[in-house]
Amino acid sequence: MDKLKAMATFVQIADAGSLTAAARASQASLPAVVRSLAALEAHLGVRLFNRTTRRITLTAEGRQYLDRCRTVLTAVADAENELALDAAEPSGRLVVTAPALFGQMYVAPAVTTFAQRHPKVAVRLLLWDRVVNLLDEGIDVAVRIGPLNDSSLVAQTVGSLRRPVVASPAWLAAHGEPAHPEDLRHANCVRFNGLPPAGWTFHDGERPFQVPVTGNLEFNHATPAAEACLAGVGPGMFIEYQVAPYLADGRLRTVLEAFEPPRRPISIVYPHARGLPARTRAFVAWMKEALAAHAFGLQTGAAMPHNEVPTTPTPPP
Repeated sequence: MDKLKAMATFVQIADAGSLTAAARASQASLPAVVRSLAALEAHLGVRLFNRTTRRITLTAEGRQYLDRCRTVLTAVADAENELALDAAEPSGRLVVTAPALFGQMYVAPAVTTFAQRHPKVAVRLLLWDRVVNLLDEGIDVAVRIGPLNDSSLVAQTVGSLRRPVVASPAWLAAHGEPAHPEDLRHANCVRFNGLPPAGWTFHDGERPFQVPVTGNLEFNHATPAAEACLAGVGPGMFIEYQVAPYLADGRLRTVLEAFEPPRRPISIVYPHARGLPARTRAFVAWMKEALAAHAFGLQTGAAMPHNEVPTTPTPPP
């Protein structure tokens, strides 16, 4: 007995309401449908239908088995569809978004090579320092930095980033290295509005706390803020990719590492997992590999569902 075929026939009988209607719907003979049902009931050792000369109704066991059959048949169909999608050549329009600076540094190069590898995919990359609603704005994939609100999105966490305080060697030589975040209250801190205005957040073990900071320079973008730190104006707090080149060549140094807040996750998010187009599936896999190839403690993670697209802006990374 072909068990999957017998299960499909059983579901057709239940949906059609009669053996004759099920035979007609499946384009099979009535005797074949009867034999399939009889073989399934014999295999299970239970009666699935109560049958009279006028009508056929599900037994209690039949109703229970019907739900399980639907689940199994749906799973099989989904698996076959996914294989078909994998086999298809990626094509069509793909819209991707990422934070502006991180997107310039790491996402745009990966998008370029992806487009070269898949010439039938038309990719549009939108670099925004704001959280957008993917469904409302027609976006297929987003790269996000920071905790995700509960959502119906699927998120693949591919790594994490520090949020250090940095200063130039010249400033440290002139003012000394701070031993505690409270020492920053009296420093001329370089600020940019990607951080909460109330102050900079630190952690003492598991306990978060804020230190109000002031300074005579504030920017709306990380790059000029980092350059002000390079010039020796004062210390600044950044996400590490924003100052990675300066840390690598020693023009900036991290301070107060023992008080850094928890690392911020890097995630690839998209609206749903089931029935994704081949272009989206291919791009997500491509982007995961591209980001995992960089530093910042990136580690490939597993997909996990979230619940709710953030609808209000959060501090941009």
